[in-house]
Amino acid sequence: MEKDRGATMTDKSMRDSLPGQERRVVLLVDDEPDILELLEMTLLRMGLVVDKAGGVSEAIACLAANHYDLCLTDMRMPDGDGLEVVKYITQRNLDVPVAVITAHGNMENAITVLKAGAFDYLAKPLSLEQLRNLVKSALNLPQAGPSGDRQLLGHAPAMQKVRALIARVARSQAPVHISGESGSGKELAARLIVQSGSRSNQPVIAVNCGAIPENLMESEFFGHKKGAFTGADKEREGFFQAANNGTLFLDEVADLPLHMQVKLLRVIQEKRVRKVGATAEEAVDVRIISATHNDLSERVKSGRFRQDLYYRLNVIPIQMPALRELREDIVEIAQRTLARAGVSARFSEEALRALQAYDFPGNVRELENIVERALALCSDGLITVEDLYLEPVEQAQSDAGERSDKYPLPDYLDRVEKEALLEALQQTNFNRTAAAKLLGLTFRTMRYRMERLGIKSPAGTDDAD
Repeated sequence: MEKDRGATMTDKSMRDSLPGQERRVVLLVDDEPDILELLEMTLLRMGLVVDKAGGVSEAIACLAANHYDLCLTDMRMPDGDGLEVVKYITQRNLDVPVAVITAHGNMENAITVLKAGAFDYLAKPLSLEQLRNLVKSALNLPQAGPSGDRQLLGHAPAMQKVRALIARVARSQAPVHISGESGSGKELAARLIVQSGSRSNQPVIAVNCGAIPENLMESEFFGHKKGAFTGADKEREGFFQAANNGTLFLDEVADLPLHMQVKLLRVIQEKRVRKVGATAEEAVDVRIISATHNDLSERVKSGRFRQDLYYRLNVIPIQMPALRELREDIVEIAQRTLARAGVSARFSEEALRALQAYDFPGNVRELENIVERALALCSDGLITVEDLYLEPVEQAQSDAGERSDKYPLPDYLDRVEKEALLEALQQTNFNRTAAAKLLGLTFRTMRYRMERLGIKSPAGTDDAD
């Protein structure tokens, strides 16, 4: 017994004697001695230092007096519950990932603690493999922010709120659901969450749920055994196996059919998958980030999306603001987009004012497309209003009420532009110079737009450059 007590000492001399990388201290909080002993033995074998507390008040006293690299707490204890420990840590901004042990099948508790700021949860009966994976994830959280030039730009309050939320949820393992209009940066937000989190060096599998044939969904998500169905000539891993220990990004999750929603919910709750044609399940450790431009709550009301899956995915919601809600940031975003192109060019003042006045139904993606197109059309490195080729605001609002085929916006604009070019070309017998004059374009602009839209002149009708 003396040896055991010595192994769990966490006084200064003990901690300072450990090598730098192993000087990691975990606080265990549980009123059941056998559970506490099991957790302690597992963590000691991982080379960690362990402090123990038998209840909420003792845990809070430990947290007030010491720094910990991880806190693992039971949910139900005689003097309170683990949620109080979670709130103590988050409300005081302590840099301590905290995970909670919940009763098996009690997903309501799990969701509650995740929303309160818990890093992750473990369900009883405890799986030591899942415990070790959780501890490894928590203790390898990177300290630096995401790298690269792809950032969520802007200083508007709505975008500041999103960035702060991303920084906070990156340290958690809770499911995140990102909503917002098409082109508002949902995929970028998901990527930033991964880059700032503990799984940044692990696989990231992005899945467009609307692009998978319904009859192949189960095989694509969970894998299949050889001979499981016609054409299954070899065993194959699914998305969950490929993302094991990493992140699975479910884009356009609203497009999942109902039968697949049931299977996905079970895998998320049990953290186990069964390949098509297999008799046994296998454990997977995957963080789920989902996104859609649809309103999932409305789909739940209409019966097209399961309510239980919605609550499981929507533990931490992030709403991406539309670009029209960031109007004061449009100039900065446009300038940064232009700078990323690496071309010496600038906007005229009139062009910047036009961008600020435009509503951008396609959001940031549309802005990037507009800048890219303007770079190809501008002369002498100056982007003018004409080079932006923006649809008049009044016309855009009118079309929004009259047309149902305007999305995605870039495709709609291309169709309108192609119709106008073809009409002018037909009137001039495909004389590009005359057609350009008719449309009020330069010959160079006319030629570029024809090439981009795949419009070719019939043989013998094309004029010279």
